Amino acid sequence: MTSVIRSICAVLAGIVVLTATSFAIEDVVNPILLRLFPRALTNPAAIAFNPYASLVTLVYTSLCIVAGGYVTAWIANRAPIQHAIIMGVVEALLTVMAMLHFRGMAPLRNWIATLILTIPVASLGGVIFSKHSPSRTRASSLEDKSEQ
Repeated sequence: MTSVIRSICAVLAGIVVLTATSFAIEDVVNPILLRLFPRALTNPAAIAFNPYASLVTLVYTSLCIVAGGYVTAWIANRAPIQHAIIMGVVEALLTVMAMLHFRGMAPLRNWIATLILTIPVASLGGVIFSKHSPSRTRASSLEDKSEQ
């Protein structure tokens, strides 16, 4: 039972990390983009519709999703890649909900790109965690086998 609670908390923590870091970076990057490119980005809403600014947003969002996957894997302490993938699936579902609710806030290409990348990028966070803590991952996989 505690492993299920830990898994749920791990996924939620990953979502919190990716959301908080993404919004924090957005709060810093968007004003900089507006100042650097005043003709192309006449207001904050223009950032989502400019393909180059959208690419910048996609890159930092992807890095935030990797961080969320990493944190999820770390907190789960077992099956790190699987937990990171689950976090990616939850985030993809949240993205679909946001896309339906905020339909006109960004072009469809932005939503689709985010949806395509979310699960693989989240799993990358789990892979990075696994590569950097092999003894912990091996030990936890042995525990998983003993529980079965």
